[in-house]
Amino acid sequence: MTPQSILAELVADERISDPAGARGRLLREAARLFREKGYERTTVRDLATAVGIQSGSLFHHFRSKEAILKAVMVETVLLNTELMRHAVKQATTADERLRALVLCELEAINGQTGEAMAVLVFEWRSLSPESQRDILKLRDIYEQLWLDVLGELRQAGRLAADPFIARRLLTGALSWTVTWYRPDGPRSLDTLADEVMAMLGMTSPVTTSS
Repeated sequence: MTPQSILAELVADERISDPAGARGRLLREAARLFREKGYERTTVRDLATAVGIQSGSLFHHFRSKEAILKAVMVETVLLNTELMRHAVKQATTADERLRALVLCELEAINGQTGEAMAVLVFEWRSLSPESQRDILKLRDIYEQLWLDVLGELRQAGRLAADPFIARRLLTGALSWTVTWYRPDGPRSLDTLADEVMAMLGMTSPVTTSS
């Protein structure tokens, strides 16, 4: 399955919004505004103006501004979890599975869900405790994919670090790429994934023979 077909399947199952639909466009603009202005400084009027509707029309889709924030977070976690799950299934070795996870997360952070992923990190405290618990349940599923693969590598003697610590360090390193990685620069995300694997001692980055 391609990323597009995985997205289409999630939309068909009504697990996430159609990006081309009114709700999907609203969530995309909300992610952008929450990232640029911050959740607290973004008004309902800002959100409505961004998608070209009246402020009151927002509440045909969501009961509150916080519900919009929660939906941004829920849908990006669901989408990226499914993309990662599929990538892991396609890999044949533990090393390949880890690289697949690394690449998927790099694409999530620096690609189409980048703004939503940033909102997930930086606007976490804006959620109510109940909403935080709901998001944490989804995040636990997402994180377990990493811990399972890292645990497999540890058991095989391919990873010396504790899987939990390794994942936390990788989270910080991969998340920080949004501050310096440039899609039009000399390295693709695919190449960057190879560099991460080399840093972990899993594989060596591809070099040009002389």
